[in-house]
Amino acid sequence: MTLFKTLGLFGLTAVAEIVGCYLPYLWLREGKSAWLLVPAALSLALFAWLLSLHPTAAGRVYAAYGGVYIGVAIIWLWLVDDIRPSGWDLLGSGVALLGMAIIMFAPRPS
Repeated sequence: MTLFKTLGLFGLTAVAEIVGCYLPYLWLREGKSAWLLVPAALSLALFAWLLSLHPTAAGRVYAAYGGVYIGVAIIWLWLVDDIRPSGWDLLGSGVALLGMAIIMFAPRPS
């Protein structure tokens, strides 16, 4: 899988997971409608399906996905929660993304 395809798929996967968790948060913490649980469940099902599309071992995908999730969560913090990430947030995301890149793109015997 190419670099951009892998990163794009991980990005979509992270958004699906975050939406699937954010909607119940709105219901539980912000008093929004319980009907938000329906799209939340669909989003989490989409998240699981997207993770299955990677052609490598599941454990490796899950480990690498965590790095992308952290980066997308920091972007969510900024765009949805309207909180500007600190330098430490950005540094931590960079370290996590570096870890993802090492896990996913390291040379492996065929």
